[in-house]
Parts: sequence; C-alpha cells; structure tokens
Amino acid sequence: MLYHLGEEWRQMVLWKLPPSKEISSAETVMQTELHLRTMPLKEDQIAGSPVASVLQAFAVLGELHTRLKLFGQLLLKYILKPLISYPSLRPLLEEQPDTVVLHFESAEPNLEHPSPMEVFGKITLVLEVLHKHLLNVSLDECGENDKDSRVVLAEMLGDMVWEEVSGCLIQECLVYSIPANSSKLEQYVEVIKSTEEFEKSLKNMGFLKGDATDLLKYARNVNSHFANKKCQDVIVAARKLMTSEIHNTVKITPDSSVAIPKLPDPGAGDNLKMQKASKMLHNELINLENETKLSQQTFSLPTCHISVSVEKLMELAYQTLVEATTSTDQCCIQLFYSVRNIFHLFYDVVPIYHKENLQKLPQLAAIHHNNCMYIAHHLLTLGHQFRYCLTNILYDGAATFVDLVPGFRRLGLECFLAQMRVQKGELLERLSSARNFSNMDNEENYSAANKAARQVLHQLKRLGKVWQDVLPVNIYCKAMGTLLNTALSEIINRITALEDISAEDADRLHSLCRIMLEEGPLVFTPLLEENKNKKYQEEVPVYVQKWMMFKELMIILQANLQEIVDRWADGKGPLAAEFSPTEVKSLIRALFQNTERRAATLAKIK
Repeated sequence: MLYHLGEEWRQMVLWKLPPSKEISSAETVMQTELHLRTMPLKEDQIAGSPVASVLQAFAVLGELHTRLKLFGQLLLKYILKPLISYPSLRPLLEEQPDTVVLHFESAEPNLEHPSPMEVFGKITLVLEVLHKHLLNVSLDECGENDKDSRVVLAEMLGDMVWEEVSGCLIQECLVYSIPANSSKLEQYVEVIKSTEEFEKSLKNMGFLKGDATDLLKYARNVNSHFANKKCQDVIVAARKLMTSEIHNTVKITPDSSVAIPKLPDPGAGDNLKMQKASKMLHNELINLENETKLSQQTFSLPTCHISVSVEKLMELAYQTLVEATTSTDQCCIQLFYSVRNIFHLFYDVVPIYHKENLQKLPQLAAIHHNNCMYIAHHLLTLGHQFRYCLTNILYDGAATFVDLVPGFRRLGLECFLAQMRVQKGELLERLSSARNFSNMDNEENYSAANKAARQVLHQLKRLGKVWQDVLPVNIYCKAMGTLLNTALSEIINRITALEDISAEDADRLHSLCRIMLEEGPLVFTPLLEENKNKKYQEEVPVYVQKWMMFKELMIILQANLQEIVDRWADGKGPLAAEFSPTEVKSLIRALFQNTERRAATLAKIK
C-alpha cells in the first residue's frame, strides 16, 4: 500500500533537482523545477482531488508527517531559501493542461541586497501556488470524521518550515534593510507595513497561526536594530582607521577645529537651567573680572602634525554624537557609549598593532604622541559640547569623556619617552667608542673621539629633521635639549674622570668640545623656515641643563691657575655655579703639575 501511494505521490509532486547537492550559486538553483499535477492520470479514477485522496491515505497510515517533512526540506533548500539569498532569481509559473510547473528565471538585480517587499512578493507567489494546487486540504489524521482530529495541511507545512524561513528572511533580507542613519528611520514604516501584510497573507492561506511572529517583531523593533547596526558600523569604521598608516599626516594649528553640523537646541527645561547658570556665572564674572586677560589661544592645541586617520576618527566621534542627539533615548545611550568604546579601542589597539614601528621609527613615535594629545585635548570638552543635547538620562554628569584624558596623555607620553630612551642609548653607545677621551695625543684615540662626537651630532641633526614641524615647538626643544644634554653630560663625566691631561690632550679635548659647542645648537630646527630657527638656537642654555657647565669645562681646559681662581671667586663665580670644589680640584690635579702654585690654588678652591 505504502509503495503504491509513494508512486502516486511522486507522479503528483515531481521534483527536478540540480545534479549538485550543494547550492553554490543562482545558476545551480536555476535547474530546479517543481511539477504539480492538477488532473487525474486515468479517466476511470473517482471524481475529486487525487492529491487529497493520497494525502488522506498517508494520514490513515501515519505516514503523512514524514512525507510532508521531506517535501518541506526540499522546498526550503531549493526554492524558498534561494529566493531570499539570491536577488537575481524570480519565480515563474507555467500552467499546462494537467500540470503546474514552478521554476526560476534570472534577472539583473538592482541592488546587492533586495528590498524586503520584493522578497515577500516572491515567497507569497510560491506559497499561493502550493496552497491552490496542493495544500488547501483538510485531513482527518485518525481516519475518523472527528472535527478535533482534522488538520490543515498548509498549517502543518508552515509549522515545519516557518522558523527557518523567518530566520533566513531576517539574516539575509531585513538586516540589510535597517537604515544607516536616523534620517531614514521614518521611511522604514513601509517595511514594517509590508511585513504585516506578508504575515497576514500567510495566515489567510493557513501557513501561519497566532499573532506576530519573530519576523514582525524584528521589523517593529527597528530602533533597537538601528542602534545596534549603527554602533557596529561605528566601531568597524573606527578600527579600520586605527589600523591604517600613521605616517599620513595633517597639520593642526591653534585655529583648527573639527567640522561638525550645528547641534539642535536643547529642550525648554534644559534651556531654563542654562539661563539660570549663565546668570549666576555673569554675576560672578562681574565680581571676579580682572584687568589681565588670557590669550585667546591659552587652551588651544599647539601647532603640530597628527595622523589623517586620527583626525577622521575624531570627526567620526563627533558625527556619531550629533546623530545621537536626534535619536531615541535608548539609541542615544547606545551611540554615546559606542563613542566611548572608540577611545577604549584606540587605547588597546593602536599601541599593539603599530608596536614595532613605534619602537623603531622616531617620527612615528612623535606622531603617535601628538595623536594621543590631540584626542585628549578634544576629550576634555567633548562631553560638555553635547551635554544639553543628549537624553536626560545622560544629562546629570554621565555624558563625559574627561576620565579618559589622563590615560591618553600617559599613552602618548610613554611611547615618546620609550623612543627617547632608545635615542639616548644610541648616543651613549656612540660615545662609548671615544676611548674615554684619554691620551688625546695618540692619533688613533683622537680620531676615535672625533668620530664619536661627529656621529653624535649627525644623529641629533637627523632626529632634528625627522621631528621638524611634527612635534610642537616646546616639546621639540625639550626633547632635543634632553638628548644633547645626555651627550654633553657623558663627555663632561668622561673628561672630569681623567687623572692626567697633558697640554696637548687639553688642546685636543678643547677642540672636540668646541665642535659640540658650535654645532650643537644647529640641531635645533623645530620649524621649516630656517630664519625662524635662530631664536631657538640662541636659547640652547634654557633647554640643555649642562650647557653652561660644558662651557666652563672648555674654559678650564685652556685656562691657567689664576684664571681658574678668578672664575671660582671664593665659591661665588660662574665656575662655582657649575662644578663642586672636589670636581674643580680633580681637574686642576689632572691638568697641572704638582707645584707650590698648584697647591696654593687648590687651597683657594673650597
């Protein structure tokens, strides 16, 4: 019996499937056909629907659920899911005298992802055909004409396939229809309406029972999905910017500002609060006003270069907060915390992703330092700028970014200081080849010391060019001053440690020191315009702590005992300001032979 019924069923519902079991493209699906027989094969068969008779027999034998489940699986795999996933597919209905054939045609899609309305139309067409020619049958599962035991075939199939169909519609269709910005949210009403109509038509055909399903709930919950999608897009865009090249830079001046659209006016209540606050502030200003005025650029960021990607990152943060001001409360909160997440992500991603380059390349370390200071500078006021425009939930102090500022300053500073330590290490390594500046009368020793001094100056000049116009002038001068100070301090320590310095040694040491004294200031080139750099080269003693000490050492190397006593001036002269009595005595002993005059001089140094 089951065999004969199976044969009959195969003739009534005939599948022509692609040879490949895996559906990899729309072309594969195009080979699918579903033939539904609408008339009896033999004239002597009883009147009425042959399909109903076969299905009723299956029901009596307990085989109906198995047959329908298999049919549902084929329907899902070869018709419903491909129609949702491939925008180019269109269902075609071909009516023959005793058969209806359902197959596909291919059309060039207008969009990468089809509109929900278009997909709903395709699915509805297929289900209408199935309902009309196959599933519009009410069966008695027990074989008895009991109303309670009767089942609607469309409803049975709907129970089997709807969960997967709705899931596929959400993932492959509705997800992509969520608007990218809040201005298009109003247009989404059409999608919600078409989803309601789609479900209504399925209920009328008996495929669905009950109220709103997951599909409609998803469409109606558009605000939440919009917020989730927007937050995800923001984080993805931010991470892409963070992993882009640091060395593409843009110049920032005190007049620079992030371009943001005009913010909406605060609510009436907030406006009242602001008016009261401004009145109180005005009264206080009248009492506290001072004749001395601050410069307009007091709190401005100094001129420097930052990465283009960081400027874009800041613009993204501002634009997202502007979007938050026009969104629902829930969406506003999500977007606000997404912006905070951008900065948390920067803190975690950039130092790790660019770690090798930040360690190796001094220019990138300087740019990263500027990037962090630029972000910290904006974070100081970012919350205040949007405070009165965001939802009331964030109004009372929650809308702030100030807590992130110390972390960003520390991040930039640590990276730059690490690079400074690397440069200091290289300077000291070059000076270590100077053979302690001893026995300068030996040509090899003098040549080694001269070479070391030249290498130090070359390294500093190269650094000066690399950081030129990148670092803010004050940071540049401090950094170059610190490095030059390291070199001079090492030279001073080596020379003062010598126990014996001949006259020729002293002359040669003096000439080496003169090279450092004359060429050292030339490494200070913070600006591109050469004539503007002279000012900073003249201010070298301000930035190089040991500069005057170095000059005094040079004088000692060429001075006689009386000149040394004069410069000491009973502990009040310029020499006493730089050297301790012990250091001066040590130098006198190294430079001069043991005579009564030397002993007398040593007695005066105290």
